Amino acid sequence: MVGARVEEMTGGCSPACDHDGGIETVIEDLPVEVLVTVLRCLDGASLAAVGCASAGFRELANDPDAWRALCLEMWPSLRQVVSCGGDGGYRALYADAFPFPTASPAVSSSLPARLVSAVDLHHNGVCIMSRVVETEASSAWFLGSPFRVDALLQEGFTSPSPITPGDLRLNWILIDPATGAAVNVSSRRPVSIERRWLTGESVVRFTVVLGGGVALEAAVMCDDRHGHVREINLCAADAEGGGVNGQDGLAAVATAMASARQRRGAEEALRQLYEEFAEGKRERKERKERRESIVDLCCSGLGAAAFLAFLVMLTFR
Repeated sequence: MVGARVEEMTGGCSPACDHDGGIETVIEDLPVEVLVTVLRCLDGASLAAVGCASAGFRELANDPDAWRALCLEMWPSLRQVVSCGGDGGYRALYADAFPFPTASPAVSSSLPARLVSAVDLHHNGVCIMSRVVETEASSAWFLGSPFRVDALLQEGFTSPSPITPGDLRLNWILIDPATGAAVNVSSRRPVSIERRWLTGESVVRFTVVLGGGVALEAAVMCDDRHGHVREINLCAADAEGGGVNGQDGLAAVATAMASARQRRGAEEALRQLYEEFAEGKRERKERKERRESIVDLCCSGLGAAAFLAFLVMLTFR
């Protein structure tokens, strides 16, 4: 059986000979069981690349168990999800969730009626929290309220060791259970860390900019001195810095699920896109504050002028 499989992988060709007339050993000569074990040690990009080498390797690289093990190692919370990746299984899920989505313009698309959030928080390479949250996204309350999903609220948990905010890694995968489509809406590495000196807490943000000027921001609030994680949530914001309602947030998520994925240099491109988004938001905020200051100054001037006029009128009566 193994010989037949090797013959299939090599296309029925006889083993190659070296210059001395001896038999040259190639990787396809290894038993299939050994090849499968080796392939299961690869990361997703390498496993997909091996599948392009030959028809035999393509069949081995499509092994559902290998992709399942790869996804569960990277995202342990998926163990709690009943169905992943739709008809394409875990390989389709990895292709959707590992690369970052491109910031495509918003397009009309059917909105998911339900969202499944698979959330994994790591610190120094150790998973300290895995959680699955199901959100009914078709209700009028959700569609009209600000887009927000809470993975951890109020109860919190304490890490076995003190937390260094910069060493946190967060994966937040949104899955449409009806279609199996998925997208990772967390930047994995922090894009900003805000220290709140009054409370001693840090707010670590993991932001992905989507199409239509909408950014999804996953935030982790923790007391790094005592290793306590108090809150983890996902919110949507527009380019003005304001909140986005559930319907617009879902539209951005649906567009991201259907859009292409970034490949090489994705993390650097994501950070640059976030910095441009944040800079634009700061500039708009500063312009708004200047306009409000001018309006306040004019109102103050008019009030002072009216008061002086009233005093003059009383003086010359």
